[in-house]
Amino acid sequence: MTQQSRPVYLKLRDHIAAAIIEGEYAEGDMLPSVRAFAAEQGANPLTVAKAYQQFQIDGLVEVQRGVGMFVVRGAAEKLRRAERQQFVQQDWPEIRSRMERLGIDPAELLQSA
Repeated sequence: MTQQSRPVYLKLRDHIAAAIIEGEYAEGDMLPSVRAFAAEQGANPLTVAKAYQQFQIDGLVEVQRGVGMFVVRGAAEKLRRAERQQFVQQDWPEIRSRMERLGIDPAELLQSA
């Protein structure tokens, strides 16, 4: 599934996950409210709520009723592991195949980086 064909809530989830991995939202930090994040992203609050709910299901945030959602300890590492696994299993085979079709040598890329 291409990034463009992914549901909006998954795109929003990816955006928040990247922010957690990069430390924008550290362990113990409160995520923006559903309404605030929806306004910032130009998204429907129900769509944002669905993305946030997925973080709850995955055990990456905890809800404090009446206060907000907070990033749990170990969330960044758990997300990083999942992202690595997805890259190795899904993204890399496609990238490698395309490189082979285009005649790109991985060693050349590493030298030019």
